[in-house]
Amino acid sequence: MGGDRAGGAARRSRKRVPGRNAALIAAALGAFLLTSALMLRFYVHERLAVVPSSTDLRLRMVDEDASYLDTSTWRTVEGAEVVRQTEITGGVSAGNADWATWEMSTDTTSGSSMIGHMDRRVIVDRTTGRAVNCCGEHVGGDRAVRQAGLVLYWPAGAEPGDRPFYDADVRSAPPMRYTGAGSAAGVPVHEYVQEVEATQVPDSARKVPASALGLERRGTVTATVWLEVERTYRIEPVSGRLVDAEERRGGGLRGEQGGERTLLDADLSLDSGQVSGYADAAGDARLLLRAVHVWAPIALGSLGALALAAAPILRFRARDEEEDADDDEEDESEDGGGEDGGSPGGPENGHREYRSPVP
Repeated sequence: MGGDRAGGAARRSRKRVPGRNAALIAAALGAFLLTSALMLRFYVHERLAVVPSSTDLRLRMVDEDASYLDTSTWRTVEGAEVVRQTEITGGVSAGNADWATWEMSTDTTSGSSMIGHMDRRVIVDRTTGRAVNCCGEHVGGDRAVRQAGLVLYWPAGAEPGDRPFYDADVRSAPPMRYTGAGSAAGVPVHEYVQEVEATQVPDSARKVPASALGLERRGTVTATVWLEVERTYRIEPVSGRLVDAEERRGGGLRGEQGGERTLLDADLSLDSGQVSGYADAAGDARLLLRAVHVWAPIALGSLGALALAAAPILRFRARDEEEDADDDEEDESEDGGGEDGGSPGGPENGHREYRSPVP
């Protein structure tokens, strides 16, 4: 009988353990889920919402009906296809993971004719998307230049508003003005427009034939290049990625002693295939950033709160079960004493009652 009572007590003790453990597990799980939610929103998101660590882009903008000045013959070519292609390569700057170093090269061509060329090296703050002055940056070999403003990407999640955008040709950063929301290739975008009024390109003075500027004289004259641009960018706002772009470019030669000639007149736009590709990339980045910044933290935080709320309930339930088990143990102990027949000398133990004989 003693062995049965000991076995029952052991079984009841084992039943109490899962109840207590369930409360501890719920509390630990709730803390883990809440911590994960906070980590995703405030740490992981901050690490993802930056300029990519490695960049390899080709922006190909085309106008199939442009005009330009062929400087090899000094004739104006009408109805030509003009291509403006910008290649961007680079990665994280050495010694500073918060910056990226980009090598940028832009060629404006028509067939085999080179209309313009620009090389540029820029250091980009991966969080703000703005140029940083350090580490040997240059524009066209000029290392004294100080670049400023956005380079290509907008800050992830940036509110609509005007932002400076660097134009390497005129070496200044006129504002990109927010003009409204829309969509491009099925992706929500914010549209920004930059207007560069007719501006002389620095260090552009050159000797040209006087006749090329319509001057009635022989020999050469000094002329400078003037540029006028209207640039439109469509940016996916959550990721800050470029989806679509257009540029209205006009440029000319102006002689110091008079005379003027148009160099380029083109309405350039990104190829539709590129727009689709950039839209897909921006859509994927948008989905990932919203997941780690909004959806996953809400889901994990809600589950964590439920788990923490369940922990004391499970603990109270386990305590009630323990008290019930203690009561059952006491009842079984009392019942067991009666079944044993009370005193060892009683008749229930098979002994005869001794009676004193009557004298």
